Amino acid sequence: MTDPLYPTQTGPLAKRRKALTPEADAAFTAFSQAVFADGALDKKTKQLIAVAVAHVTQCPYCIKGHTKAALRHEASEAEIMEAIWVAAEMRAGGAYAHSALALDEMENAAKSE
Repeated sequence: MTDPLYPTQTGPLAKRRKALTPEADAAFTAFSQAVFADGALDKKTKQLIAVAVAHVTQCPYCIKGHTKAALRHEASEAEIMEAIWVAAEMRAGGAYAHSALALDEMENAAKSE
């Protein structure tokens, strides 16, 4: 990422974040480890979900980090891309579904004329 809006994550930045709020940092680290541990879903599946969510939330750090993690857990490039397409469909589907709100408002406005 060459955009200065998103600085490269570095060891010094991580140490600073931890130094400023050590309890929250430790809690977040423990939470993250628990979430991504094998459970009802395996680690690979969880990382594919994370890749999809990262694309919906548009977090460049998350996209890069979870793509790397998915690859480490033996996700194929095709699986990663399919997860991204699922995210794209869900994002578009949300806009489509919420069009009901606009349609309802248009109908209400027409009734009140």
